[in-house]
Amino acid sequence: MLELTILGFLGERPLHGYELKARIQGLSGHVRPVSDGALYPALTRLVKAGKLDQRTVPGTGAVPRRILSLTPEGRATLHERLRSPKDADITDGQRFFTLLAFLGQLPDRAEQAAVLRRRQEFLSAPASFFYEDGAPIKAEAEPDLFRRGMLRIARATGTAEKKWLAEAIAELES
Repeated sequence: MLELTILGFLGERPLHGYELKARIQGLSGHVRPVSDGALYPALTRLVKAGKLDQRTVPGTGAVPRRILSLTPEGRATLHERLRSPKDADITDGQRFFTLLAFLGQLPDRAEQAAVLRRRQEFLSAPASFFYEDGAPIKAEAEPDLFRRGMLRIARATGTAEKKWLAEAIAELES
C-alpha cells in the first residue's frame, strides 16, 4: 500500500519527501504510520524503476529539497494499480480507503465503477467477526456486550458504505 500511496499523492502534484511523508501520515494516521526507514527506500526503488523523477531545488534553509514527481511510467503503474486492485485492497477496510483516496485519478468512470462494484460484492456476502458452526453470529444473538457492540457498529458502517457505493456507482454510470 505504501507504493500506491506514494504514486497516488505524486499523481496529484510533485512533492518533496517531507511533504509526501506528512500526507501519507495524514491518510494512514495512527493505524499504519510510515517510518523514514520504509518511505525513503521505497522512494529510491521507485526512482530506480523509472516510476518517479527527482530533482533538487534550494530549500527554505541551507538544506536543498528533493522534489519527486511521477514519470509517465509511474502514472501508468498508478492507473493499473487502481484499475486492478488486489483482493486484499478490496476486502480490508483501511486498504480500501487508501484505494478510494486515489480512485478519482483513474480517468475511466466505468473502470472506477468496476472497482466499487467489487467492494459492493464483497460487502454483500454475510460476514461476522464471530461464527458458530460456520454461520456468522448476528449482533442480536451475541451475549457479550462488547462483541455485540462490535457487531452493531460494523453493521451500521456496512449499511452506510453499501448505500454510498450504490449512489457512487449510479453517478459514475449516468
